Amino acid sequence: MKDYTFKIGTSGTYAPFSYYDKDGKTLIGFDMDFLKELQKILGFKIEGDKLQAMDYSPLTTSVAEGKLDFVVAALCATDKRKKVMNFTDTYYNAGLTVVTNKNTSPKEITGIDSIKSGKYKVAVEKGTASNLYLAAANVPQNNLQIHDSITTALQALEDGKVDAVIHDAPGTAYYISTKKDTKLQMVGKWFAQDQSQYAVAVSFKAAKSNPQLMSILNAAVKKLHDDGTITKLEDKWCKAAK
Repeated sequence: MKDYTFKIGTSGTYAPFSYYDKDGKTLIGFDMDFLKELQKILGFKIEGDKLQAMDYSPLTTSVAEGKLDFVVAALCATDKRKKVMNFTDTYYNAGLTVVTNKNTSPKEITGIDSIKSGKYKVAVEKGTASNLYLAAANVPQNNLQIHDSITTALQALEDGKVDAVIHDAPGTAYYISTKKDTKLQMVGKWFAQDQSQYAVAVSFKAAKSNPQLMSILNAAVKKLHDDGTITKLEDKWCKAAK
């Protein structure tokens, strides 16, 4: 695939998978290293030598509409998303978690079943697996805050403005382990693992233009699993989630 150039998107707001380094310009994380490994194997180029970073809602819309060829952004391969885009085989098995504030959240919140009762104010990031999960669970909209970024959702919880946040467990674990003086904690078991498997999202348009694209990407993902590269990336970036 050395002659191919792709328009590739990522989030840039989800540590430890895709986020900006201290310089505010350089994207780093598990996904960035993972993408570099894919490039080493397949040889493709990135249009403009620059990833397009955006929030999850426009990110998923862009790949669904074919404005991006594929996305590497800790994107969960949910059943709903599979209707509008392709996904490679899984490269990271995640899960969702309930996050509460040790000081201000009701002690009755002990896991996802508590949230499903609809009694508590809950924040999620727009367009994420957490957002889709709560919508499918019919959690009352009047108690649901949908944020453009997970950063503002977690800050609302830090400030006691909501009772809980639902978010991907690996990112939450990283946030708690690196945020000085945080009041947040994860409660209950991880859940929705079947809808929280990270995979590369590929637009229908790109897959149609390159009939072998999915099989080639899947072969590369398999190689990175088989040769231990994925495990090394997990050890490097996701220790807090283990």
